[in-house]
Amino acid sequence: MKAIGSGGEWWWNLPSLRRNNESRRRGRRNQDARGRRRGPPREPLSSSSSDSAGQSRGWPLDFPFQQAVTAACLTLTGDTIAQVHRRIVDRRSRGPEPDSKAIIPDLLMNHDWLRGLRIASYGFLLYGPGSYAWYQFLDRCMPQPTLATLSAKVLLNQIVLGPCVISVIFAWNNLWLGKLSELPSKYQNDALPTLLDGFKFWIPVSIVNFGMIPLPARVAFMSSCSIFWNFYLSTTMNK
Repeated sequence: MKAIGSGGEWWWNLPSLRRNNESRRRGRRNQDARGRRRGPPREPLSSSSSDSAGQSRGWPLDFPFQQAVTAACLTLTGDTIAQVHRRIVDRRSRGPEPDSKAIIPDLLMNHDWLRGLRIASYGFLLYGPGSYAWYQFLDRCMPQPTLATLSAKVLLNQIVLGPCVISVIFAWNNLWLGKLSELPSKYQNDALPTLLDGFKFWIPVSIVNFGMIPLPARVAFMSSCSIFWNFYLSTTMNK
């Protein structure tokens, strides 16, 4: 019986018949419970295709949005404080007012919001992204946290970033005011003294910024310090 059984199964091993039986089995597996034929299984999307789809929906450039918003909010805060401080000084210089309850409405109603928009747009479009890219560049060129690299970063920050910030913010303000023809005299009379006075303030701040503050928080730290600096800078720009 064993010989008959093994000899009777020789036809099953023929290549053509074996392929036909396998195709029938695959056809039965591809049918659902109602007898309908299912299509070929779908392949999952690769990570590269999903990444490319996500990139096509995102920003075309790697814009540091968080740093830009932070710089815009803090520069606006600095300018607002500077304006309020200026109006308080002007009220005191005029002597006591008969109606002391009108102080707060006077400070709010006479606020120059267009001036605040100018400084906020500068922080969002120029200072936030530009300074963040500058700090990244310095960290790539000088990654070692040594005294020599700290000194070099502070020096480059003053002789490169400082003049760029002063020149750009004066040009941005005059552009909005429609006074680009007055820009050379503005540079000569106000920008150079502002830059020299800025060295006294920003050199200690830069030492703390590069020595103690991590890279993602440097724009926020420098913008926070610029709140105090804007008391001087906003007054100088709007003479």
